[in-house]
Amino acid sequence: MFSAQLSRRENEVMAAVFLLSQGKERFLVSSYELLSMLPERAKFDEEKLERTLRSLELDGYFEWILSDRKGEKMYVIHMRPAGLAFRREDVRRRRDLVVRLLLAGVCGLLSAAIGLLLKVIIS
Repeated sequence: MFSAQLSRRENEVMAAVFLLSQGKERFLVSSYELLSMLPERAKFDEEKLERTLRSLELDGYFEWILSDRKGEKMYVIHMRPAGLAFRREDVRRRRDLVVRLLLAGVCGLLSAAIGLLLKVIIS
């Protein structure tokens, strides 16, 4: 699941936010929940997470507000249309990639066949 517009870090955060939203337009999530959904290799901390959330907000995926509940950092997230369509757009991009790869393979095979045919005709 990799969007052409987003960096790897933004994709990971957006995928986690999308999963936590469970199709809801507005939801509340703790920073711990969000960080636990992100891969270990990305080495996210709260500062990196908030920077990434800000950049996704600027890209129009969602709006978020930092809140506090009993001493725990909470994020109030309001998904925008681009955020709600994140998974659908990812599926569409993958389908387009598969079609392009198949088309390139077919064209390569066709070129090789024409090359062999011309070689046989010329010799």
